[in-house]
Formats: sequence, C-alpha cells, structure tokens
Amino acid sequence: MLKIIRYILLDLLRSRFTLFYTLLLFLSTVGLYQIDGDPGKVMLSLLNILLMVVPLVSIVFSTIHFHNSYEFIELMLSQPVPRSRVLFAEFFATALSLGLAFMVGIGVPMLLFGAGGGSLILVGTGFLLTIVFVSLAFLASVLTRDKARAIGIALLFWFYFSLIYDAFVLWLLYSFSDYPLDQPTLILVSLNPIDLARIVMMLQMDISALMGYTGAFFRNFFGSYQGILFSLSALLIWAVWPIAVANRIFNKKDL
Repeated sequence: MLKIIRYILLDLLRSRFTLFYTLLLFLSTVGLYQIDGDPGKVMLSLLNILLMVVPLVSIVFSTIHFHNSYEFIELMLSQPVPRSRVLFAEFFATALSLGLAFMVGIGVPMLLFGAGGGSLILVGTGFLLTIVFVSLAFLASVLTRDKARAIGIALLFWFYFSLIYDAFVLWLLYSFSDYPLDQPTLILVSLNPIDLARIVMMLQMDISALMGYTGAFFRNFFGSYQGILFSLSALLIWAVWPIAVANRIFNKKDL
C-alpha cells in the first residue's frame, strides 16, 4: 500500500491545484502579517480561512480527485489488490497532500514571522480539519458514481457544518436559555468538527470572554489536559468514521 500512496501523493503534490492552493495560503498569510503586525489579529483572520476555506477546498478537491481517479482505481482493482488497500491509499495520499499544502502555506509564514504556541495549535487544528473533510469527501464519493451528484453531497456536508448546524444550535440555545446548557452545548460542539475547531482556537486566543458564561465553562474544560484530549479525540473520531463507513460501502459496491 505504501507504493500506491507514494505514487498518488507525488502525483498530487505536482498538480497545479495543490501548488496554487499552497501559494494562495502562503501569500494570504504573508499579506496579513504585512498589513497588521499584531499576531492576535492575524490569527483571528487566519481562523476565518481555517474554518471556511480549508474545509470547502478539502471536500470539493477530494471529491473531484476521487472521481477523476476512477480509471486508476479500476485498474488497481483488476490486480490481486484488496479494495480497502486501494481506497485507503487514495485517502491517505489525498489527506497528506492537502495537509502538507496547508502546513506549508500557513505554517512556514508563521515560523518566519515568529510563531507562538497558539500558531502551532492553529496549524495542527487545520491539519486535522483537512483530514476530516477529506474523509467526508470520500464518503460522499462512494455513495454515487455520478460526479456531479457526489460534489453536491460534498457541498451539502460543508454547508450543513458551516452554516445550518450553527443556526440550529443558536436556535436551541435561545429556546432553552433558562436552563443550564454547559453539558448539552459541549455535546453539540463535539458533533460539528468546524465548531470544535472554532471553540478550541477561540479559547487559545483568549477571547472566550466574548462567549459569556458558556465560554467560561469551555475555558475551564478545554484549557485542561482533559479538554485538550477530548477535543483531539473528537476530531480524530470525525476523521475516522466517515472513511470507515466509506470503506464498508466501497467493499460491497458494484463498480
């Protein structure tokens, strides 16, 4: 499987899109540091890129790549190679290529301009979020052979986690504002990888006071080793379960 991963990874790293994506992130980060030298404001701006652009690019690119690679996948499956090995090779190569592009595009400028602990957490969170949405993209891709329909499902995933889920949680918190919502909110946050990444980064940037009493609860929880372990575990679960479901579907699917 390592040979397959290496072949796909090298092909993806040489692709124009990956180079353009890396360059775009690099120039955006450098530009933000040039406009405002305050690391806190730069990180807040990068957080918006992390929460909106990175998931969108990851899920759309991965879906398109999977369907464009169907002939290669069929060729590999004509050999005595298990389906799971081919699927996971495609997944790991795609996740690594996009993850490396994110780390180089944002991580390198941060190191050049002096990165702190919060910057390293932002890069790590972005890398995990990239893997999560690549995993969701592969789930969307194996659900249908039609490329346009798969992209539609992928965009629906992104739209739901980016906008619809937040509106639902806001309505829920407003409707039950008279009740203690610390524990329920923690559960709701863990059900959305984007919200989970947002909460962790906001707490690391010390702006949890803007979140009121619930923000104080999150700070006490996520600021501890237990909270950090919880957040990392939740993101890892989000990275694992979609590709695990996709693997089961792919193994039973008539290609």
